Formats: sequence, structure tokens, C-alpha cells
Amino acid sequence: MSERIAVLGSTGSIGKSTLEVIRQHPGRFEVVALAAGTNAEEMIRQVREFRPKLVSMATADAARQVREAVGDQVEVWTGDEGLIAVATHPDATYLVSALVGSRGLHPTLEAIRAGKKIGLANKETLVTAGHLVMEEARRAGVIILPIDSEHSALFQCLNGERKEDVSRIILTASGGAFRDWDRERLKEATVEDALKHPNWSMGAKITVDSATLMNKGLEVIEAHWLFDMPYEQIDVVVHPQSVIHSMVEFRDGAVMAQLGTPDMKVPILYALSHPERLPLDTKRLDFMQIGRLDFRAPDPERFPCLRLAYEAGKTGGTMTTVLNAANEVAVDFFLNRRCGYLAIQEIVERTMEAHCPVSSPTLEQIGEADRWAREFAAGLLTRTA
Repeated sequence: MSERIAVLGSTGSIGKSTLEVIRQHPGRFEVVALAAGTNAEEMIRQVREFRPKLVSMATADAARQVREAVGDQVEVWTGDEGLIAVATHPDATYLVSALVGSRGLHPTLEAIRAGKKIGLANKETLVTAGHLVMEEARRAGVIILPIDSEHSALFQCLNGERKEDVSRIILTASGGAFRDWDRERLKEATVEDALKHPNWSMGAKITVDSATLMNKGLEVIEAHWLFDMPYEQIDVVVHPQSVIHSMVEFRDGAVMAQLGTPDMKVPILYALSHPERLPLDTKRLDFMQIGRLDFRAPDPERFPCLRLAYEAGKTGGTMTTVLNAANEVAVDFFLNRRCGYLAIQEIVERTMEAHCPVSSPTLEQIGEADRWAREFAAGLLTRTA
């Protein structure tokens, strides 16, 4: 049976990899709806190739460019209403949620309520409102399949296993662009330095998050919700080769790992085709070429964002929302050269310290916490810029 796919974030790294997977299996997958930011040129190419029924752009200007190029070939929406229209399109059976940041929360929730199967690459959805999202999925009988390579690895390692037999889950981290830099050198880190990821090709925001290890911290929170695992049983290990994508240790001492090349098309295809495994044109793992696999503990002095993520997760409630919002603001300032690299972690920590968390928040309270954190963090950054 074919899946009819809607994609949020179709012009980004994950979105384009998703479309490449669909391109390789045209008989199994059909594109129904696409949403993107402001890259009208890329969206026009996607519309002409995949012929979706509806697309949405973040701005009116980008929507106008698409509309003028494709005419009445496709319905064009804009803004948050457009995101929800794409996510809940009546012809779609499956949503790939690949927006960057907390904007993915509301359309993903609406897709769950509409009974769509979810392929989740937007970790902020669970970081911001994990308790609400998982409860909505349970109520709607909707399966959430992880697309992040680490969570896909854990999902595969846990397949068929009993939760009570799990001792811990272990997320691997490449260490990002600064894995070999000392704290003193980090004071001079530039945007160009941060964007030189040694293993993966990703968007700018997630590449910076990889450098600070905030991305791994967000993944810890996401794993907590996806696999119903306490934070005390979620560990992180730096693995520079990015060959082992994550591991599960069982109470008998056995460790199961999922290995592969650093290619996001692999977990995307697995999420789309589960429980099947379809063929994929991608580079195969060559153990003779790898030669060795290295591991080390993350350095808490160089990667305090990982500690902050654990603290936010264990505090719970709106604290994870505040963590994510403050980080999004700080990373945006850094990418626009309005603050230094080390200011990212400082602003996140100061915003968390100023927040009084609300336990078991409603969606409205989450929205309020998100807005407060963005304003507070921006204010700190503006005063220290």
C-alpha cells in the first residue's frame, strides 16, 4: 500500500532528503502537500517535479513567487494556516514533520488529531510539549516514527524487546565542529567555524546546536518522551566517526547498536516504509575502511548546554520550552553575528534561572512560556551585544 506524503520543511535538508527517498520509490510514495520557508525557487522545482495538490510558504512574497511560476497547477497558502493545511491535507496519510524549531508543534499536533501517521524530524515538538503530543498520539491511536538518526537507531534496537529489560539507552554524538577545541579557543569561535560539521550535512541552526551539544540535549529530552525512559537511564557518548548512531544496553549486559553511514536518507526511508525495509541507493558501510571506532565522555566544561538540557528535562513542565526558546533566539543572534559563540550557553542558562516553571502546562501556558523566554533572552542579548 502506498503512503501519500505531506512534508513540513520540504526545502530544508531533511525535506530534500525525504523527496530523494520518494524519488527512488515512486510506486510506494506520493507527494500530496509541501510546506517551506522562503525558498521559492526550490519550491517551484519541487512543485514541477512532484505535482502536489497544495503548498504553503512562510511569507506572502514567497507564496506570490510560487503562485506566479506555477499558475493554477497547485493551491498556494501562506503562514501558520498554510502549515496546518499541509499537515492535515485530507488526501495525506503520512506527515513528515521537518520544520526547524518550535513552529512544528501546532501543525504536528493537528496532524495527529487528524489521524495522520507521523515521521518526526522536528525534535522541538517533543521538547516543547512532549506530554501533550504523546497523549494526543495515544488518544488518536497515531504512531510517531522517529526520523532523527539517533532515535531511529534506538527504535530499531528496541524493536521486539521488553522495556523492563532495558538498562539504559545511549545516544551517540559526533561532538560537532568544536569537539577538539579547548574552552579558551572557543572564545574566538566564528560562525564559519561552527558550521564546519565534520560528518553530517545539515542546516545552519542544527549545525550550531551540534557544536554546542544542545542538539544532543534536545535529543535526550526527545528520547525521554519517545521511549518513556527516565533521564537517569539516558546517556550520551561522543563518537567522532558517527558510525554507531545509538545503542541500547540491556540488564544482562548485552549492548545492541545500530550502525550505518551518516546519511539521513536511511532513517527517513525506514520511517516511511516501516515495518518493511526498502532498497536505497546510498553509500554502504565499509568496515575495513573505518578501521576503528572511538568513544569519549562529553566534556561538561566545553559542552554546558548538554547539562542544561538534562536539568530542564528533569525539572519538566515549561522549563524545556524555555530551554528551547532561549536557545533558538541565542543561536539566531550568533548566526547573524550579533553575539559570540559562548554567549549562547550563557543566555540559555540565565533565561532558565529566571523562569518559574509550570508543571503539566496547557498548550496556552506553553505558548506563554515560549514568548516570555524569547523576549527575555533577546533582552539579555541586546543588553550584552
